Amino acid sequence: MRLFSRGSGVILFAIVWIAVAQYCCAQSGQAGPDKGSTDGDVKTVVPVSSAYKIGVGDVLHITVWDEPQFTETAVVRPDGKISMPLVAEIDVAGLTPEAAQQNLTERLLKYVHKPRVTVTVQEIHSRMVYITGEVQRPGAYPLMDSMNVVQLVARAGGLTDFAKQKQVYVLRSANKTRENVNYEKVLKGQAPQQNVELAPGDTVVVP
Repeated sequence: MRLFSRGSGVILFAIVWIAVAQYCCAQSGQAGPDKGSTDGDVKTVVPVSSAYKIGVGDVLHITVWDEPQFTETAVVRPDGKISMPLVAEIDVAGLTPEAAQQNLTERLLKYVHKPRVTVTVQEIHSRMVYITGEVQRPGAYPLMDSMNVVQLVARAGGLTDFAKQKQVYVLRSANKTRENVNYEKVLKGQAPQQNVELAPGDTVVVP
């Protein structure tokens, strides 16, 4: 005796095919976000103090509320200026973000009724400090406010097991001098004066 008719076989095949299709869709849906996460990276605003002075090379994000045509991401040129639609060029180097907002607001009054301008620092390139040698993440770091040697080492992930803590030093960019730092004593509170403040362009070397 036949257990299934031809019609039952067709129905069974359709059910299996649908189940397989749903499984494949579920698998692709799980893998999708990981693939897209690298393509959809969103620039984040750098947290700077209200006293931060914009410098050459910094990347600014400018928005005007309810006026999307004025939204702009601009790099401060070597002459200290940025370019925007209608207002052409405007000096921003040496200004705080708030002062830059005020200047742009005044320039836009000719074209926009009561413009609400926001200027944020998206990337800092004018004030960088560097760390090299036996740290977890050597490289360049933005100097957003004051920063000392211990703070920069912490930003760089700390020392490696091979670091010579007593032989750390700072290469000063301004006067091309070298300042020795006994990092071991600094951490023990025995030489706080060696935990020097860093200036733009300085390099901390960890042998």
